[in-house]
Amino acid sequence: MATQEPSPPSSMESNKPGFPKKILANKLEDKHLCNCCHNLLRRPFQAQCGHRFCSYCFNMTVRDGPQKCNACIKEDIFEELTSILKQGCAFPDNAARREVENLSAVCINEGCTWKGNIKEYELSHEEKCEYMIIPCPSCKERIRFNEQERHNERECPERTLNCKYCKEPFHFKNIKAHDEICPKYPMICEGCAKKKIPREKYVDHIKFCSKFRTPCRFHVVGCDMSVEKERIHDHERACAYEHLNLLLHYIMGMKVSMEGLQPHGLEQAGHKLLDLHHSLRELEARVSQLSTTSIGPTVQGATSSSSSSLGLPGPPAPALPLPPPPTPATTLTVSTSFTPLPSSVGAALELQLHSEKTKVAELGRRCTDLEVKVGTFENVVCVLNREVERFTTTMEAGNRQHRLDQDKIDALSNKVRQLERTVGLKDLTVAEMEGRLREMSATTFDGVFVWRISDFTKKRQDAIAGRAPAMFSPAFYTSKYGYKMCLRIYLNGDGTGRGSHLSLFFVVMRGLSDALLKWPFNQKVTLMLLDQSSREHIIDAFRPDITSSSFQRPVSEMNIASGCPLFCPLSKLDAKNSYIRDDIIFIKATVDLTGL
Repeated sequence: MATQEPSPPSSMESNKPGFPKKILANKLEDKHLCNCCHNLLRRPFQAQCGHRFCSYCFNMTVRDGPQKCNACIKEDIFEELTSILKQGCAFPDNAARREVENLSAVCINEGCTWKGNIKEYELSHEEKCEYMIIPCPSCKERIRFNEQERHNERECPERTLNCKYCKEPFHFKNIKAHDEICPKYPMICEGCAKKKIPREKYVDHIKFCSKFRTPCRFHVVGCDMSVEKERIHDHERACAYEHLNLLLHYIMGMKVSMEGLQPHGLEQAGHKLLDLHHSLRELEARVSQLSTTSIGPTVQGATSSSSSSLGLPGPPAPALPLPPPPTPATTLTVSTSFTPLPSSVGAALELQLHSEKTKVAELGRRCTDLEVKVGTFENVVCVLNREVERFTTTMEAGNRQHRLDQDKIDALSNKVRQLERTVGLKDLTVAEMEGRLREMSATTFDGVFVWRISDFTKKRQDAIAGRAPAMFSPAFYTSKYGYKMCLRIYLNGDGTGRGSHLSLFFVVMRGLSDALLKWPFNQKVTLMLLDQSSREHIIDAFRPDITSSSFQRPVSEMNIASGCPLFCPLSKLDAKNSYIRDDIIFIKATVDLTGL
């Protein structure tokens, strides 16, 4: 039903200083002012010295012990006994209270047109003025009282939201940071352009996506192309020469590195061959020397034996002069005339000489083979260099064409992005128009409105979890140019009915024809939860309280909702009933058009 008025505070109940002077509609008199806060008296107390104070101001003054009355000091009437303020020395001044409460007052909040007396201001308007400026409890921003709900739901940067993907709660100011780590956030594949891939499954998707670009297998030797997986073999066939060129450079680099670590094979073989030639010449010199030293004794022994055989007295050996050293011709004659004795040393030298000559012949053959191979490799390198030059020219032409194609692709990509933005704006416009069309199709103009609520179980669970505690119906009218209204329902209850009842409220909205209508709204409203077997509807009706701000002419998009917080017990809906069929309920609102 309509909201109840709070009970008036008692004479001693006050936790605020005096009323601001601006609320007075008439001339201000000094007798109505508090001698402490110098505002209009609120719950006045009169001290024994005769001065009046607000109840709150007096209690704050004496809470630390007896104090001297500043008003007595200022007026120069201070008396030692009567001008001391302390607990128990003041009494409620009800006469002054009634006098102050009957003074005419206006609301001091900008934009508010309320008028009345101070008593009415304190009881029914001071804490409920829609234009009152209050701080948001979360972000501390100062907002109007009537904008508090909208601010908390749509504008407060400290408000808590539930991620529509992973359902985890987060602060609105952290929405971008949450989107960067949300495991359910929809990703778009850069290869196949598939949308709405959860971030937690994106890595698995690109492993098997045939359109996803991956580095070429020859990237280890310098190919920097990224190719779609399904076209990797086509790329390798088309760029075989480029890959061969990169591979050749890579191998040549490795060869140079290896040569820096090991001596050249041919150079080593040449050095070894020179060493063998030197050894051979030394062996020949030693053989000649040995042959010369073995001929002398042989010739001398032969001459002695000839003389003795002819019977001539031979001179004694010491007296005979030594023959001159043989010339080369003599040596040749003697050596041909006499057969030297076989020597094991000579045989060993001949065998070693033959072995060395064999090694020299083998090294000569191997050097010849290496020279042939070197010539072959040089020819291969020349052919490869010519091929590299030819393919380098082809590659440069291909790169130029690739840059031209890339520029065209970039231009087309920019156009595509512009078109996508345009299409996105059009989609938003279409969605907005569809929403308006659905709202218009559900609108009635005879004061009778039936609200169909589907997926009741899911929406109730959302209300219990706090994700969507309230729902608004489409707007409906008493006539084409009449009052604009809607319904607001709390599936888990609101206020006194939270958790136990279904709460249903009636809302007066700002319409285009409000200036032509009679205000405040004063038509009887009947709310019903329809029994779908047409047996027993749940009905509640009320006539608006014309003093309530809920039924005044709206100054914002809609007034504060007013209705029935205890409309229907939830236990009645949880039990077997005919109000819920196929997870759907129907709410009906009827506005009495009498007098319109």
